[in-house]
Amino acid sequence: MTTSVMSLDSLAPGKDLDAYIQNVRSFPILSAEEEKVLAERLYYHDDVDAARTLVLSHLRFVVHLARSYSGYGLPQADLIQEGNVGLMKAVKRFNPEVGVRLTSFAVHWIKAEMHEFILRNWRIVKIATTKAQRKLFFNLRGSKKRLGWMTPDEVSAMAEDLGVEEKTVLQMEGRLASPDMAFDGYQSDDELISAPVQFLDDEAANPAGLVADQETHDQSIAHLGEALKTLDDRSRDILSQRWLSDSKSTLHELADTYQVSAERIRQLEKNAMKKVRAVIESRAA
Repeated sequence: MTTSVMSLDSLAPGKDLDAYIQNVRSFPILSAEEEKVLAERLYYHDDVDAARTLVLSHLRFVVHLARSYSGYGLPQADLIQEGNVGLMKAVKRFNPEVGVRLTSFAVHWIKAEMHEFILRNWRIVKIATTKAQRKLFFNLRGSKKRLGWMTPDEVSAMAEDLGVEEKTVLQMEGRLASPDMAFDGYQSDDELISAPVQFLDDEAANPAGLVADQETHDQSIAHLGEALKTLDDRSRDILSQRWLSDSKSTLHELADTYQVSAERIRQLEKNAMKKVRAVIESRAA
């Protein structure tokens, strides 16, 4: 069986999502026998071409899963991109001797990446940190497609199923029901709508505090500058483009610039962040 030699980076979902979906549908679905042969070539011989074929033939499965998370208000292209990362991780770890199809194995890896992305981006304030809270978050989101506020019996049943206290279920339901509020509020015809900023103390009249804050800010900027100098040119540019530029670059834009994969850019960014954090912590100690 032959597969297009098109790179995975060129198949990353971008502005034209419909074109991307049409593209991934052009790759044939593998039979169980074809899949097993390719998986064995990868598992026993580290065959990169076999890995590429396995990934390309399952990209449509990622699109299918991403659609089930459309209710979170996040871009489908971003969900698909995160799911593709999970798919590649699954392909790398897939053991053909276990006796299951790749989709059955990969679905957990794909959903895990999508879940992480949703939890990082769905709200400004992180609403689920523990494993139990994350499981509760997605169970409640699924329930909210069918229900209003949960009844006491429903709360009790969900708490028992997930092994958490009923008050934890109620707390998470409250978080889901509360939309993000503008920090500064907004002006209506009659009054200023209450907002978090109105409940904070005004420290503008505290000269000592202002001076201390400015010194801390200047020191932080200096430490960051020193930390960036310890990086190689490519890593420093990646961090600058991703975090310090007014018009931040995407992983795939940087991948095109440096002629490497988006996953490689992600790794370089992660390693650079670790180095910068270590330098800043050592300077502040």
